[in-house]
Amino acid sequence: MVADQFSHVKTWVFDLDNTLYPPEAALFAQIEVKMTDWVARELKVTAEEANRLRHEYWRDYGTTLSGMMVKHGTDPLPYLSYVHDIDFSGLTRDAELKAAITALPGRKIVYTNGSAPYAERVLEARGLTGIFNAVYGIEHAEFHPKPQPQAFDTVLGRDGIAPEVAAMFEDDPRNLEVPHRLGMKTVHVAPAPLDPPAPHIQHHTCDLAKFLRALT
Repeated sequence: MVADQFSHVKTWVFDLDNTLYPPEAALFAQIEVKMTDWVARELKVTAEEANRLRHEYWRDYGTTLSGMMVKHGTDPLPYLSYVHDIDFSGLTRDAELKAAITALPGRKIVYTNGSAPYAERVLEARGLTGIFNAVYGIEHAEFHPKPQPQAFDTVLGRDGIAPEVAAMFEDDPRNLEVPHRLGMKTVHVAPAPLDPPAPHIQHHTCDLAKFLRALT
């Protein structure tokens, strides 16, 4: 049974975007538009070039912000405030997910490459406020993004998490590589499993609430 494979877990780590809400809410589509706009204004380039750089920096540095910081010395705080100023009306409250997370034994945290204030707004819109022991944004990782090992070392160290008794839930497969290497259980949350499968992904679910209910 899958529950037996998680019986040792004492800390449950959840990504935010497209993990604690369904991808069809399309929040990140809004954020991508604002990131492209920021890059275009900051670097004085066309929207087309800004979009190309946004994707390139995400690919090479983990986040567009990280690439902008490394390559252009961008101040992260105004950037984060701007790109996360979006419409949350597409999110709905999810009582089933709230109950499933609440029932998990041990410590529950959110860890996102977004900012913590943005994460709190998403949790509020989803009806998930108050069920997590901590919410960590990229600012708590000293602006090192997942999937960089330093990002995980910083946040796990800050929270005192022992990886061998922790589990990570993520929509981005590459962000599960370091957790797996550290000894965490890894769960890919996405509409479809990775094809071909990857050895660092131990479980897949397209229904997070259902998966969590099976663990308790």
